[in-house]
Amino acid sequence: MNKRIGFIGLGIMGRPMSLNLIKAGYQLTVYDINQEAIDQLVLAGAAAADSPQEVGENSDIIITMVPNSGHVREVVLGDNGVIKGAKAGAVIIDMSSITPVASREIAGEAAGSGLHMLDAPVSGGEPKAIDGTLAIMVGGREDIFENVKDVLNVMGRDVILVGGNGAGATAKLANQVMVNLNIAAMSEALVLAAKAGIDINKMYQAIRGGLAGSAVLDAKLPLILERNFVAGGRIDINLKDIANVMETAHEIGVPLPLTGQLLEIFHALKVDGKAHHDHGGIVQYYERLANVTVSGTEERQ
Repeated sequence: MNKRIGFIGLGIMGRPMSLNLIKAGYQLTVYDINQEAIDQLVLAGAAAADSPQEVGENSDIIITMVPNSGHVREVVLGDNGVIKGAKAGAVIIDMSSITPVASREIAGEAAGSGLHMLDAPVSGGEPKAIDGTLAIMVGGREDIFENVKDVLNVMGRDVILVGGNGAGATAKLANQVMVNLNIAAMSEALVLAAKAGIDINKMYQAIRGGLAGSAVLDAKLPLILERNFVAGGRIDINLKDIANVMETAHEIGVPLPLTGQLLEIFHALKVDGKAHHDHGGIVQYYERLANVTVSGTEERQ
């Protein structure tokens, strides 16, 4: 419990993850480009830093949770980056969703300064970040993983080392394919049922216990019926992830025809002004095609 932890990136996911670390009794130093986000964590008991470098100076373990590869590179390796302040032997845990190639490159440069790095992206969205039950896919050295596993267990329930550096990032890409294609398939089915005029709530109760049932169905369908697209997992962030999937797949020679179509759906939603919506909002793409809205009251329309 005497480990000093730094946390960089206090957004939708980072804020509740940080709060859980504070609640668990860890000494936390935080940084974000949004001063209001920092202030909220300071009120909860964290210390504020003026730069990633200062986070590094005051931390044994530095967690990054930022939007993309460029941001990770900047906060870790930039002019005021973690690498400028952290002492040799410190551990950087990047919990962002970036490409495996970028993750390995950043880990290699950090190692040149005596710093260890794990890639540990997460799945579960804001609800599981809040209750500390995220799935965490980790890539890196086993001894380093074992040394920080107690910290990761505060934020996640299923914390698994899946391989060396870059393996966690690769597992997250596969996760994003499965989650988002599941949402897209569910959306097609819901729009079909809505256009046919059946009661979506009754259909849900009929199918949720069969093979069509899924965590995605249970998490997203109630929100769709409420027309609640407040982001737990934003469309623009998932667009970035799926773009990373396609880039990685093309580099290693893996055709992904369904995922390629999904990427275009995300682009269409972004153009339509829905980039800030939850990825459950994929249904809106199909609703526009079919000129129907999934509301749960189709029989009475």
